[in-house]
Amino acid sequence: RAYILKAISVLLPLSFINHVNFVACQVFALLMAVWFRIYLHPSKTSPFIRHVVATLLGFYLALFCFGWYSLHFLVQSGLSYSVIVFAGLEHMHKYCFIVTMGYLILCQITRVYVFDYGMYSADFTGPMMVITQKITSLAFEIHDGKTSLKVRMPSLLEYLSYNCNFMGILAGPTCSYNDYMAFIEGTCYQPRHQEHTNGKENGKYKQSEPSPKNEVISKLCTCAISLAVYLSLYKLLPVERAIDDDFVNSTPFHLQVVYLYLAMLALRPKYYFVWTLADAINNAAGFGFNGYNKDGSPRWDLISNLRILNIELATSFKVFLDNWNIQTALWLKRICYERCPINPTAATFMLSAMWHGVYPGYYLTFASGAAMTMAARAIRHNIRPYFMVSDSCKCIYDVITWAWTQVAISYIVVPFVVLAVGPSLKFYKSWYFSLHILCVLVTMALPMKSRRWQAKELQDSLQKDKDNLQDNRIEHSSTDNNCNQKDKAT
Repeated sequence: RAYILKAISVLLPLSFINHVNFVACQVFALLMAVWFRIYLHPSKTSPFIRHVVATLLGFYLALFCFGWYSLHFLVQSGLSYSVIVFAGLEHMHKYCFIVTMGYLILCQITRVYVFDYGMYSADFTGPMMVITQKITSLAFEIHDGKTSLKVRMPSLLEYLSYNCNFMGILAGPTCSYNDYMAFIEGTCYQPRHQEHTNGKENGKYKQSEPSPKNEVISKLCTCAISLAVYLSLYKLLPVERAIDDDFVNSTPFHLQVVYLYLAMLALRPKYYFVWTLADAINNAAGFGFNGYNKDGSPRWDLISNLRILNIELATSFKVFLDNWNIQTALWLKRICYERCPINPTAATFMLSAMWHGVYPGYYLTFASGAAMTMAARAIRHNIRPYFMVSDSCKCIYDVITWAWTQVAISYIVVPFVVLAVGPSLKFYKSWYFSLHILCVLVTMALPMKSRRWQAKELQDSLQKDKDNLQDNRIEHSSTDNNCNQKDKAT
């Protein structure tokens, strides 16, 4: 197998065999997802069989990509399940978080600083990062007992299936346990609440199941374009050139800024490819249905991890982060931001750094990100109202903030790419730490929002999410009613 994959990696423009492993396994997972949806449909087999098959296929893919290092997935899941079962409900979520994150960090340390796995070994801690999200999310949902997230204690098979199913074992994304169980049991297409129309319930008629075919094809096209762009540009615009002495000394500063933006622009399609393919795999299996649009077309974005146009056209730090790695952002919000009583922004960025790994570049990036976020929040709170007086002023503000956001993101992400402290500080020195200094000056000069204002804004945001959910439910129910009427007429 190694010799065959090595030969393939030479022919393809991908540098390492682990990339070929990953793509091959995801293509296999896509084919299995189609088979799973057709031949193991909930109407044809039991949830038990679906759990078993999804879990076994997931372990097979993990073993193919990571060898016996995939046993860490079982160890992490087993330890956390023991905590969930035997720890008291009051502190179970805290113990589970400590055990799961601790084991993840231990594996990251040993992989980076103790062992050298060589060119044929992929980063097995990548799937563990997604498993960590799922484990901690489930533990906090069980503890909180919220109406919308209330879950029962899973069996061991259900727990392993949720953590290690073949659709998400390699690249996620994370998802709610309730959503996954609804997919396995075949209840994810049912109306979420009943309404009476002409004295009859919507649920009286059979709910038609939408097909994910068009959505999967669309996402695969996005994958193809993203991969083509990445393979065409990433060697032409390497980020490392931005810290090359000859480049820095011979290039005017404004051209260095432009180059850095273009280098990061060429790097992002790699993530677009990975996350969109993962989303397509889940959709092909029938997972990810999220109701209907106003025109009656089905939505398959329940577990989508990014919105490309919103990322590239983001006019604020918040908009960029809200549309990049969406499921991780939601996990950080639920696990840390909404629960931390002191400086939740800094705590959330620190947790994100710890979750990503032990490379110093991660900590430099997320520490800078926390400072940028607070500065951007201060500017938006104090400056933006002056530009909302007319459409032309708002357009000017949007153009300025778009340029600032793209440059700032590119600036802080350099350590995330180069990983080491030396090259990271060398880059920041070549820019004279200009954006760091600017952030400090902005936060000192402009008043920050009070904790009361932030709490009010959070409450408004939660109320808005609740209203949107209610609208979606009404919209979903209305569409269900139309479908039922058509079925009745037929």
